[in-house]
Amino acid sequence: MLSNLKSEISSSRLAEYQCLADLNLYDSPECTLLATQAAVGRHLQVTSNHQGTAVEVCLCEDDYPGWLSVGDLDLLQPATVLYQAKSFSPAEINKLLPEAIAFTQTARQQSNYYLWGGTVGPNYDCSGLMQAAFVSVGIWLPRDAYQQEAFTQPIAMTELLPGDLVFFGTPAKATHVGLYLGDGCYIHSSGKAQGRDGIGIDILSEQGDAVSQSYYQQLRGAGRVVKSYVPKRG
Repeated sequence: MLSNLKSEISSSRLAEYQCLADLNLYDSPECTLLATQAAVGRHLQVTSNHQGTAVEVCLCEDDYPGWLSVGDLDLLQPATVLYQAKSFSPAEINKLLPEAIAFTQTARQQSNYYLWGGTVGPNYDCSGLMQAAFVSVGIWLPRDAYQQEAFTQPIAMTELLPGDLVFFGTPAKATHVGLYLGDGCYIHSSGKAQGRDGIGIDILSEQGDAVSQSYYQQLRGAGRVVKSYVPKRG
């Protein structure tokens, strides 16, 4: 099957495939640094021909690019139905927010650590946890924190409601994101060097512990999810 799929990919650029297992996607054809993950059932398109060790792909649901090891090609199957984005109204999203929040709380209760590029659990990066939480209720967000910031509706910090996203980073770019829980608290997956090496709850205040204070000093603002992502690829 692998040789047949290799041949098919070599001759059918931009064909759509579906993942038969959770897969790792990398940031280069060397397949050494994780870029993102694709959960079983996700759709992807091949965007370059076979490169020897890896194939360049783009995930259909969020337009995210990456490299898939040729050893994982046998974990793909041609998609019988092409991916179609589902639309949600702000009111529909609002009703689903408690379930998205519950997803993060359940994820926190499982043994986990911070994984750069992690989106399928139990180990997530910051934006991967946000994407997984909303996908659990059928709503797609872009992959990275800065993309999620641009995608959401900006709101004032005084308008924060449970289910809103809070963004951190530099004045130039959002590099971290968490999910607001209410009462000045948010849940996020933070790193080992600066954070909790996994999913934890922190407060939006200078009065918190060292981790909360560090992130609060990098606070950029907040955004509200009012739609589901629609892929640009045709």
